Amino acid sequence: MNTLLYESRGHVGILTINRPQALNAFNSEMVDELLTLFPELVKEKLRCLIITGAGEKAFMAGADIAEMNALPFDKAVHYYCDASNAAMEAVEQFPAPVIAAVNGYALGGGNELALSCDIRLAAENAVFAQPEVSLGIMPGSGGIQRLMRAVGPGKAKELLYTTNRLKAEEALAVGLVNAVYPKEELMPAALAMAEKIAANAPVGVQATKRIANASIGLTLTDSYRSELQAFGDCFKTKDQKMAMTAFVEKRKPEPFTGS
Repeated sequence: MNTLLYESRGHVGILTINRPQALNAFNSEMVDELLTLFPELVKEKLRCLIITGAGEKAFMAGADIAEMNALPFDKAVHYYCDASNAAMEAVEQFPAPVIAAVNGYALGGGNELALSCDIRLAAENAVFAQPEVSLGIMPGSGGIQRLMRAVGPGKAKELLYTTNRLKAEEALAVGLVNAVYPKEELMPAALAMAEKIAANAPVGVQATKRIANASIGLTLTDSYRSELQAFGDCFKTKDQKMAMTAFVEKRKPEPFTGS
């Protein structure tokens, strides 16, 4: 891969956006690589995935505007809307929880990528924005919908219409990120959280993510039905029997196996 780096640390994967010379801006090659990589990552049966950016300045500073402007109309729409949206969907629907370790600028597609993750941790130097309307376009990778869900319609519309930037502490105040850390503490904090998630029963964690994601578009009644099915599936696992038996017997459970 030319634009992505991946490493596995046991049950935790680390995906690094790797175009530091372009502030990790996404381009057509990166979109293709993301769409190729994520089906392979699903096969690894990870319990948590961390996404971060290479270098010191950016998580992902939006789209490669020079490439977008140079592409023919159909290819520009394909890569910077249709295919990029599919890439964000692959992140959002990844079976295991995904943590965004936002180590700098998260602009445009970078903010959309962070919003596709389950949990967003930010370095103190992180900056968030959706600047698309200042370039004559609009967010094309699910940013409008996900931003509204994250911070509410009123604040989201303000940010979308004005292109105002949010510093890390401001993003924390409006609920865009979960926590803010000094730059040097960001990845250790992300890894610690990932390991804590990975230590829990993977069937239970993944069922919880699946229902949480699905519930956004469901009525409460329909959500209950989905929850009932997933809850029953959890009760069929060896992990459930082992963990509950250990709890009743007042002892520490064995490591979860995912079975």
